[in-house]
Amino acid sequence: MSWHPAEDPMAGDRLACEAIETVIVPRARDLGEFEVRRALPCVKRQMIGPFIFFDQMGPSEFLLGSGMDVRPHPHIGISTVTYLFEGEVMHRDSLGTELAIRPGELNWMRAGRGIVHSERTPAGLRTGRSSLYGIQSWVALSARDEESEPDFVHYDAGDMPVLEGEGKTVKVIAGSILGATSPVRTSSPMFYADAILRAGSSLPLDADHEERGIYVVSGDIDIAGDVFGPGRLLAFRPGDRITVRARSDARLMLLGGEPMDGPRHIWWNFVSSRSERIEQAKADWKAARFDTVPGDEAEFIPLPEPQPSA
Repeated sequence: MSWHPAEDPMAGDRLACEAIETVIVPRARDLGEFEVRRALPCVKRQMIGPFIFFDQMGPSEFLLGSGMDVRPHPHIGISTVTYLFEGEVMHRDSLGTELAIRPGELNWMRAGRGIVHSERTPAGLRTGRSSLYGIQSWVALSARDEESEPDFVHYDAGDMPVLEGEGKTVKVIAGSILGATSPVRTSSPMFYADAILRAGSSLPLDADHEERGIYVVSGDIDIAGDVFGPGRLLAFRPGDRITVRARSDARLMLLGGEPMDGPRHIWWNFVSSRSERIEQAKADWKAARFDTVPGDEAEFIPLPEPQPSA
Protein backbone atom coordinates (compact mmCIF):
# COMPACT_ATOMS: atom_id res chain seq x y z
CA MET A 1 0.00 0.00 0.00
CA SER A 2 1.09 3.58 -0.51
CA TRP A 3 1.72 5.97 2.35
CA HIS A 4 -1.55 7.83 2.98
CA PRO A 5 -1.69 11.06 5.01
CA ALA A 6 -2.77 10.32 8.57
CA GLU A 7 -2.50 11.99 11.94
CA ASP A 8 0.43 10.81 14.05
CA PRO A 9 -0.33 8.12 16.60
CA MET A 10 -0.52 9.30 20.22
CA ALA A 11 1.10 7.96 23.36
CA GLY A 12 -1.30 6.29 25.79
CA ASP A 13 -1.75 6.71 29.52
CA ARG A 14 0.81 5.92 32.17
CA LEU A 15 0.64 2.25 33.15
CA ALA A 16 1.08 0.17 36.24
CA CYS A 17 2.81 -2.66 34.38
CA GLU A 18 6.51 -1.83 34.16
CA ALA A 19 7.04 -4.32 31.33
CA ILE A 20 5.06 -2.08 28.98
CA GLU A 21 7.31 0.63 27.57
CA THR A 22 4.83 2.49 25.36
CA VAL A 23 1.15 2.37 24.45
CA ILE A 24 0.52 3.71 20.95
CA VAL A 25 -2.97 4.90 20.06
CA PRO A 26 -3.51 5.04 16.28
CA ARG A 27 -5.75 7.79 14.97
CA ALA A 28 -8.37 6.83 12.42
CA ARG A 29 -8.28 8.55 9.04
CA ASP A 30 -11.12 8.25 6.54
CA LEU A 31 -9.64 8.11 3.04
CA GLY A 32 -13.03 8.16 1.34
CA GLU A 33 -12.78 4.58 0.13
CA PHE A 34 -11.77 3.08 3.47
CA GLU A 35 -10.49 3.92 6.94
CA VAL A 36 -6.95 3.35 8.20
CA ARG A 37 -5.48 3.40 11.70
CA ARG A 38 -1.69 3.91 11.66
CA ALA A 39 0.23 2.58 14.67
CA LEU A 40 3.78 2.79 13.28
CA PRO A 41 5.85 4.83 12.87
CA CYS A 42 5.17 7.26 15.71
CA VAL A 43 7.16 9.94 17.53
CA LYS A 44 8.11 7.68 20.43
CA ARG A 45 8.75 4.53 18.44
CA GLN A 46 9.85 4.26 14.81
CA MET A 47 10.11 0.46 14.74
CA ILE A 48 9.33 -2.66 16.72
CA GLY A 49 11.89 -5.16 15.48
CA PRO A 50 11.88 -4.72 11.68
CA PHE A 51 8.27 -3.43 11.59
CA ILE A 52 8.44 0.20 10.47
CA PHE A 53 4.87 0.71 9.22
CA PHE A 54 1.72 -0.83 10.67
CA ASP A 55 -1.76 0.08 9.41
CA GLN A 56 -5.16 -1.37 10.22
CA MET A 57 -7.29 -1.19 7.08
CA GLY A 58 -11.01 -0.96 7.82
CA PRO A 59 -13.31 -2.51 8.72
CA SER A 60 -14.96 -0.85 5.73
CA GLU A 61 -18.01 -1.60 3.62
CA PHE A 62 -18.06 -0.77 -0.08
CA LEU A 63 -21.30 -0.07 -1.91
CA LEU A 64 -22.25 -1.28 -5.37
CA GLY A 65 -19.60 -0.29 -7.92
CA SER A 66 -17.09 0.97 -5.36
CA GLY A 67 -13.98 -0.48 -3.76
CA MET A 68 -10.37 0.16 -2.85
CA ASP A 69 -8.19 1.59 -5.60
CA VAL A 70 -4.57 2.12 -4.61
CA ARG A 71 -2.96 3.12 -7.91
CA PRO A 72 0.53 1.94 -8.93
CA HIS A 73 3.22 3.32 -6.61
CA PRO A 74 6.86 2.46 -5.80
CA HIS A 75 8.72 1.02 -2.81
CA ILE A 76 12.36 0.46 -1.91
CA GLY A 77 14.10 -1.07 1.10
CA ILE A 78 11.18 -2.99 2.63
CA SER A 79 8.88 -5.96 2.34
CA THR A 80 5.18 -5.12 2.27
CA VAL A 81 3.12 -7.64 4.22
CA THR A 82 -0.62 -7.90 3.56
CA TYR A 83 -2.88 -10.01 5.79
CA LEU A 84 -6.69 -9.86 5.61
CA PHE A 85 -9.47 -10.68 8.05
CA GLU A 86 -12.27 -9.88 5.55
CA GLY A 87 -12.54 -9.04 1.88
CA GLU A 88 -10.27 -9.54 -1.09
CA VAL A 89 -7.57 -7.44 -2.76
CA MET A 90 -6.12 -7.85 -6.24
CA HIS A 91 -2.35 -7.38 -6.20
CA ARG A 92 -0.45 -6.46 -9.37
CA ASP A 93 3.23 -5.56 -9.54
CA SER A 94 6.04 -4.68 -11.93
CA LEU A 95 7.31 -8.28 -11.84
CA GLY A 96 4.13 -9.28 -13.70
CA THR A 97 2.38 -10.75 -10.65
CA GLU A 98 -1.42 -10.65 -10.72
CA LEU A 99 -2.97 -12.43 -7.77
CA ALA A 100 -5.85 -11.97 -5.34
CA ILE A 101 -5.34 -12.26 -1.61
CA ARG A 102 -8.11 -13.52 0.67
CA PRO A 103 -8.54 -13.83 4.47
CA GLY A 104 -5.89 -15.93 6.20
CA GLU A 105 -3.53 -15.83 3.23
CA LEU A 106 -0.32 -13.81 3.04
CA ASN A 107 1.22 -11.60 0.38
CA TRP A 108 4.92 -10.93 1.04
CA MET A 109 6.42 -8.52 -1.49
CA ARG A 110 10.11 -7.68 -1.18
CA ALA A 111 10.81 -4.31 -2.76
CA GLY A 112 14.59 -4.46 -2.46
CA ARG A 113 16.14 -2.02 -4.96
CA GLY A 114 12.70 -1.09 -6.27
CA ILE A 115 9.25 -2.39 -7.19
CA VAL A 116 5.92 -0.90 -8.23
CA HIS A 117 2.53 -2.35 -7.32
CA SER A 118 -1.18 -1.59 -7.16
CA GLU A 119 -3.94 -2.89 -4.88
CA ARG A 120 -7.57 -2.83 -5.94
CA THR A 121 -10.88 -4.44 -5.11
CA PRO A 122 -11.45 -7.09 -7.81
CA ALA A 123 -14.04 -6.25 -10.48
CA GLY A 124 -16.18 -9.25 -9.50
CA LEU A 125 -16.73 -7.85 -6.00
CA ARG A 126 -17.89 -4.46 -7.30
CA THR A 127 -21.18 -5.90 -8.57
CA GLY A 128 -22.55 -5.83 -5.01
CA ARG A 129 -21.56 -4.89 -1.50
CA SER A 130 -18.09 -5.92 -0.31
CA SER A 131 -15.90 -5.41 2.74
CA LEU A 132 -12.26 -4.85 3.60
CA TYR A 133 -10.58 -5.48 6.93
CA GLY A 134 -6.98 -6.37 7.60
CA ILE A 135 -3.44 -5.31 8.43
CA GLN A 136 -0.76 -4.02 6.12
CA SER A 137 2.73 -3.63 7.49
CA TRP A 138 6.14 -2.75 6.14
CA VAL A 139 9.10 -4.81 7.31
CA ALA A 140 12.43 -3.03 6.88
CA LEU A 141 15.10 -5.04 5.09
CA SER A 142 18.52 -5.51 6.64
CA ALA A 143 21.24 -3.30 5.16
CA ARG A 144 22.65 -6.27 3.22
CA ASP A 145 19.27 -6.88 1.56
CA GLU A 146 18.14 -3.31 0.87
CA GLU A 147 19.36 -3.45 -2.73
CA SER A 148 18.37 -7.07 -3.37
CA GLU A 149 16.29 -8.08 -6.37
CA PRO A 150 12.55 -7.49 -5.91
CA ASP A 151 10.41 -10.54 -5.27
CA PHE A 152 6.84 -11.56 -4.51
CA VAL A 153 5.62 -14.68 -2.71
CA HIS A 154 2.02 -15.64 -1.93
CA TYR A 155 1.26 -18.09 0.88
CA ASP A 156 -2.04 -19.92 1.16
CA ALA A 157 -3.77 -20.03 4.53
CA GLY A 158 -2.69 -23.64 5.06
CA ASP A 159 1.00 -22.90 4.49
CA MET A 160 1.49 -21.30 7.91
CA PRO A 161 1.58 -23.30 11.16
CA VAL A 162 -1.38 -22.99 13.53
CA LEU A 163 -1.23 -23.67 17.28
CA GLU A 164 -4.53 -24.55 19.00
CA GLY A 165 -5.60 -25.37 22.50
CA GLU A 166 -6.70 -23.98 25.86
CA GLY A 167 -9.02 -21.45 24.27
CA LYS A 168 -6.61 -19.93 21.79
CA THR A 169 -5.64 -20.24 18.14
CA VAL A 170 -2.34 -18.76 16.97
CA LYS A 171 -1.32 -18.62 13.31
CA VAL A 172 2.43 -18.03 12.91
CA ILE A 173 2.60 -15.72 9.90
CA ALA A 174 6.37 -15.15 9.83
CA GLY A 175 9.39 -16.01 11.95
CA SER A 176 9.25 -18.12 15.09
CA ILE A 177 7.07 -17.87 18.19
CA LEU A 178 5.68 -20.30 20.80
CA GLY A 179 7.87 -23.08 19.42
CA ALA A 180 6.55 -22.89 15.84
CA THR A 181 8.25 -21.48 12.73
CA SER A 182 6.68 -20.11 9.56
CA PRO A 183 8.06 -21.01 6.11
CA VAL A 184 8.15 -17.30 5.16
CA ARG A 185 11.70 -16.15 4.36
CA THR A 186 12.64 -13.00 6.27
CA SER A 187 15.59 -10.63 6.13
CA SER A 188 16.22 -10.53 9.89
CA PRO A 189 15.12 -12.46 13.02
CA MET A 190 11.47 -11.59 13.71
CA PHE A 191 8.02 -12.91 14.58
CA TYR A 192 4.51 -12.10 13.40
CA ALA A 193 1.36 -13.96 14.43
CA ASP A 194 -2.43 -13.74 14.43
CA ALA A 195 -3.83 -14.82 17.80
CA ILE A 196 -7.51 -15.42 18.59
CA LEU A 197 -8.32 -15.83 22.29
CA ARG A 198 -11.55 -16.87 23.94
CA ALA A 199 -12.65 -14.97 27.03
CA GLY A 200 -10.73 -16.18 30.07
CA SER A 201 -7.84 -17.74 28.15
CA SER A 202 -4.24 -16.60 28.44
CA LEU A 203 -1.27 -16.32 26.08
CA PRO A 204 2.42 -16.13 27.04
CA LEU A 205 4.77 -13.79 25.22
CA ASP A 206 8.26 -14.94 26.08
CA ALA A 207 11.37 -12.78 25.89
CA ASP A 208 12.81 -14.67 22.91
CA HIS A 209 13.26 -11.41 20.99
CA GLU A 210 14.46 -8.08 22.31
CA GLU A 211 11.66 -6.01 20.74
CA ARG A 212 8.05 -7.16 21.10
CA GLY A 213 4.64 -5.68 20.52
CA ILE A 214 0.95 -6.59 20.62
CA TYR A 215 -1.71 -4.88 18.54
CA VAL A 216 -5.26 -5.34 19.86
CA VAL A 217 -7.56 -5.86 16.86
CA SER A 218 -10.72 -6.63 18.83
CA GLY A 219 -11.83 -7.43 22.36
CA ASP A 220 -10.30 -6.50 25.73
CA ILE A 221 -7.12 -7.89 27.24
CA ASP A 222 -5.48 -7.68 30.66
CA ILE A 223 -1.73 -7.48 31.30
CA ALA A 224 -0.72 -7.35 34.97
CA GLY A 225 -3.91 -5.48 35.85
CA ASP A 226 -3.85 -2.97 32.98
CA VAL A 227 -6.76 -3.36 30.57
CA PHE A 228 -6.54 -2.53 26.85
CA GLY A 229 -9.25 -2.41 24.21
CA PRO A 230 -9.14 -2.43 20.40
CA GLY A 231 -6.83 -0.13 18.49
CA ARG A 232 -3.87 -0.15 20.88
CA LEU A 233 -0.29 -1.11 20.06
CA LEU A 234 1.67 -2.13 23.15
CA ALA A 235 5.46 -2.03 22.99
CA PHE A 236 7.27 -4.00 25.70
CA ARG A 237 10.61 -3.59 27.40
CA PRO A 238 13.10 -6.40 26.70
CA GLY A 239 13.65 -9.25 29.08
CA ASP A 240 10.29 -9.67 30.80
CA ARG A 241 7.97 -12.61 30.20
CA ILE A 242 4.47 -11.32 29.48
CA THR A 243 1.14 -13.06 30.01
CA VAL A 244 -1.89 -11.74 28.14
CA ARG A 245 -5.33 -12.61 29.50
CA ALA A 246 -8.49 -12.18 27.46
CA ARG A 247 -11.27 -10.42 29.38
CA SER A 248 -13.55 -11.02 26.39
CA ASP A 249 -13.13 -12.84 23.09
CA ALA A 250 -10.15 -11.05 21.53
CA ARG A 251 -7.94 -10.95 18.46
CA LEU A 252 -4.32 -9.81 18.61
CA MET A 253 -1.41 -9.37 16.24
CA LEU A 254 1.91 -10.32 17.83
CA LEU A 255 4.94 -8.65 16.26
CA GLY A 256 8.59 -7.92 16.81
CA GLY A 257 12.09 -9.23 16.44
CA GLU A 258 15.68 -8.20 16.92
CA PRO A 259 16.61 -4.50 16.68
CA MET A 260 17.48 -3.38 13.18
CA ASP A 261 21.10 -2.84 12.17
CA GLY A 262 20.79 0.92 12.47
CA PRO A 263 18.11 3.61 12.05
CA ARG A 264 16.06 3.99 8.90
CA HIS A 265 15.07 7.01 6.85
CA ILE A 266 11.44 6.93 5.72
CA TRP A 267 9.90 9.25 3.15
CA TRP A 268 6.58 8.49 1.49
CA ASN A 269 6.91 4.87 0.24
CA PHE A 270 10.70 4.73 0.46
CA VAL A 271 12.75 3.29 3.34
CA SER A 272 16.54 3.12 3.50
CA SER A 273 19.50 3.20 5.86
CA ARG A 274 20.97 5.90 3.57
CA SER A 275 19.35 9.30 3.05
CA GLU A 276 20.96 9.69 -0.38
CA ARG A 277 19.21 6.50 -1.52
CA ILE A 278 15.86 8.09 -0.65
CA GLU A 279 16.75 11.09 -2.80
CA GLN A 280 17.66 8.81 -5.69
CA ALA A 281 14.33 6.98 -5.41
CA LYS A 282 12.45 10.28 -5.49
CA ALA A 283 14.27 11.32 -8.66
CA ASP A 284 13.75 7.89 -10.27
CA TRP A 285 9.97 7.93 -9.66
CA LYS A 286 9.63 11.50 -10.86
CA ALA A 287 11.60 10.68 -14.02
CA ALA A 288 9.58 7.46 -14.68
CA ARG A 289 12.64 5.22 -14.29
CA PHE A 290 10.79 2.57 -12.25
CA ASP A 291 9.20 -0.36 -14.09
CA THR A 292 5.47 -0.21 -14.82
CA VAL A 293 2.76 -2.63 -13.67
CA PRO A 294 1.52 -4.83 -16.56
CA GLY A 295 -2.25 -4.50 -16.90
CA ASP A 296 -2.36 -1.36 -14.73
CA GLU A 297 -0.30 1.19 -16.67
CA ALA A 298 -2.94 3.90 -17.14
CA GLU A 299 -2.67 5.41 -13.63
CA PHE A 300 -0.04 6.04 -10.99
CA ILE A 301 0.41 7.95 -7.74
CA PRO A 302 2.65 10.97 -8.38
CA LEU A 303 5.50 11.99 -6.11
CA PRO A 304 3.96 14.05 -3.28
CA GLU A 305 4.18 17.80 -3.61
CA PRO A 306 5.01 19.61 -1.44
CA GLN A 307 7.37 16.98 -0.15
CA PRO A 308 6.73 15.78 3.42
CA SER A 309 9.53 15.96 5.93
CA ALA A 310 11.68 12.87 6.47
